Formats: sequence, C-alpha cells, structure tokens
Amino acid sequence: MTYQTRGTCSRFIEVELDGETIREVTFIGGCSGNTQGVAKLVKGQNARQVIDLLEGTDCAGRGTSCPDQLAKALRLALEEQKSA
Repeated sequence: MTYQTRGTCSRFIEVELDGETIREVTFIGGCSGNTQGVAKLVKGQNARQVIDLLEGTDCAGRGTSCPDQLAKALRLALEEQKSA
C-alpha cells in the first residue's frame, strides 16, 4: 500500500504487512537517515504496537511528523486488509 503523507517532508510511505506484522516500510522523501532508521526499527514489529508508539509524534510544531504519518499509514493498511 502507498500512503500519501500530509504536512511532512516525506511525500509517500510504502507499507507492506503480513497480517499485523510489518514486513517492509519505505519512505519516499524526507530526512533520509531518520526515515531509514524508523523503517528498520519497525520491520518485523506488530503494526498496532507501532501505531501506539508513534501516533501523535510532532515535528517542529507541525502537528505531525514522519513517524506520525507512518502510524496513520499503518492504521489505514490494517483497515484495508480487514475489509478485503
């Protein structure tokens, strides 16, 4: 699934799940080192737990961040998977 971000330097986040387990995350754009690090840290983790950890993370008063947008992308991916 490809998620278009809002309010961040990254433009898209590609998410691949295996059930509730995060198989792969790729950020398109954004701070390369930080987004690569976040993607590596969440790989193999439970998506719901990652959502709980990252949701609401703020970057420089923007009201969102790349980690917050990842939480939103994961939530949407889980919902799409459930309705499929």
